[in-house]
Amino acid sequence: MDMKPFWQGVFPAITTQMTEDGEPDLEATAHHVDVLIKSGISGLVFLGSLGENQSLAADEKRQVLEAMIKTVAGRVPVLSGVAESSCAEACRYVRDSEKLGADGFMLMPPMIYKSPDPRESLAHFRTVARATGLPIMIYNNPISYGHDITPELFAELADQPNFVALKESSGNTRRITDLHNTVGGRYAIFTGVDDLALESAILGIDGWVAGTGIAFPDENQWLWELMQDGDWVKAREVYRWFSPLLHLDTHPKFVQYIKLCVQECGLGREWVRAPRLTLAGAEREAVLKIIHKGIADRPAVPAKNG
Repeated sequence: MDMKPFWQGVFPAITTQMTEDGEPDLEATAHHVDVLIKSGISGLVFLGSLGENQSLAADEKRQVLEAMIKTVAGRVPVLSGVAESSCAEACRYVRDSEKLGADGFMLMPPMIYKSPDPRESLAHFRTVARATGLPIMIYNNPISYGHDITPELFAELADQPNFVALKESSGNTRRITDLHNTVGGRYAIFTGVDDLALESAILGIDGWVAGTGIAFPDENQWLWELMQDGDWVKAREVYRWFSPLLHLDTHPKFVQYIKLCVQECGLGREWVRAPRLTLAGAEREAVLKIIHKGIADRPAVPAKNG
């Protein structure tokens, strides 16, 4: 079964909004969901790294996902990040999420085990895939997670039918072309690195798991559409405005940076869950300067017909 048509376009990785004392704020997250859907996105990824998955308890993840499935109400596909520490917990999570009504998953490698052995990485992905009938996007981020799924390894995984997409976040745009040459057409190819979005689009991608764009949803969607239309002159202009903001997605404190961005754009609050702490001092001021300049200089997005 070819599920690929469901995996194209902008799939923002949304934050899990928190109260000031670090409890999930479902109402605030739901409000942000509505704003994102109105911008024209094609899907949503809840409980990814940006969604502070690993900082939430097992029951909290399920509560967040259940509430957000009800909020989305079928308007776009709902994916959940899978970021458990063991195969058994990941399998349990995908089975539970399937029962809750999720449409698919963004599957990360085991989060506390940085394995240099591809045999272990592939075994984890296959084991979790067999625990659900839902489609899965494999998340390749060797910089953060210590597992590198190369184009050749994606070719090995191609016989698992519910692997339908891959999120390429190695930071090496050569991988996009290598993926086309090695497994072209087998998976929908998404970029997961905000400040390589235009470079990746030129090389040919099906989608973008956007980060900073959740604070600027209209501009983010416009940039995607410009790239899809091949309007590279206008896309470059928008990208040059956007890039200082998109760089916020590639810092170890990307959760705090993007949540602050969301707050300054009036779409949520900067509060995070410990061990993360909200930004303070000179670092916060430096990030605010970038955000406020971006807000002041934001381009006028053309009105959509209809």
